[in-house]
Amino acid sequence: MSDAKTLRITVATKDYDHVRDFQNGVVTASGVEAVWLTLPIEEVFHRFFSHLEFDVSEVSMAKYVSAMARGDSPYVGIPVFPARVFRHSSFWVRADSGFSSPAELAGKRIGVPEWAQTAGVYMRGVLSGEYGVELNGITWYQGGVNMAGRKEHARLALPADIDLTVVTDRSLNDMMLAGELDAVLSARPPAASKRGDGRVRRLFSDPEAVERASRQSTGIMPIMHTIAIRRELVDRHPWLPASLYGAFDAAKARSQSRLRDVDGPTAPLPWIGYETERADAESGGDPWPYGVEANRATLSAFLKWSYEQGVCERLLTPDELFVFNGDGAG
Repeated sequence: MSDAKTLRITVATKDYDHVRDFQNGVVTASGVEAVWLTLPIEEVFHRFFSHLEFDVSEVSMAKYVSAMARGDSPYVGIPVFPARVFRHSSFWVRADSGFSSPAELAGKRIGVPEWAQTAGVYMRGVLSGEYGVELNGITWYQGGVNMAGRKEHARLALPADIDLTVVTDRSLNDMMLAGELDAVLSARPPAASKRGDGRVRRLFSDPEAVERASRQSTGIMPIMHTIAIRRELVDRHPWLPASLYGAFDAAKARSQSRLRDVDGPTAPLPWIGYETERADAESGGDPWPYGVEANRATLSAFLKWSYEQGVCERLLTPDELFVFNGDGAG
């Protein structure tokens, strides 16, 4: 039970091991009683972005930076990143295309579920930044990957030279099978791939090797989601962002400690000890860092791509993105 000096708040995220000790109360945020809602991520996003139902919420990075760039965001963030995924594995092409590199997608027809989807921002950034593909030379189609009718949920400032057509009457999966698309950029696989249909495949035959090489050369470890707090709550309790950041960071450290315990692995995966050792070595000790400074290369690249692609109305810097930077100062 909270007392008069304890702030009671609701927090909504997906279920993650690196958040769980904060969820279950093993780790606490100073001055806070957190009431957790562990929900499917689509529900978290809808309820927070549409109705601001929670005090603290996991949010899409693209939707967050779009709102921050407009200057009218009813929420502010802290540099806690519960979801990070490399997206070279999310380039889907027809099996008979002969494509083996993103460079070969120049001038082609490509489908995306939403232009302002975080994964899509990174994949288009890979196209332009790593492979030199001009985005304005591609014919883009926006629609549902496996179900027709998906709508854009962010306000876009699309460059005038981007050719984007909204498709409402058929899915991107069906369009690719019919030969109307050359590729689909999607975090969720096309249905044809999931059911083993040999007509659709990943662009890269060994995406893990490509992703590891990309991180080594660019310093970018893609951030999919961050944590946002209702702005009026921060205005009334300016100490809250630092308190929440500390709890999220402590929960992550405990999760990483469990994974490194090879005497009694906490995840049912063989050779997990080798993988954690390799991840620690490649990252300098923390393969999943929070805070602005440790993620400056990733944040800078994402903000640049978001602006260039019309997801953001203005170019933000990493230092103005969060209300607390996680590096010892607000």
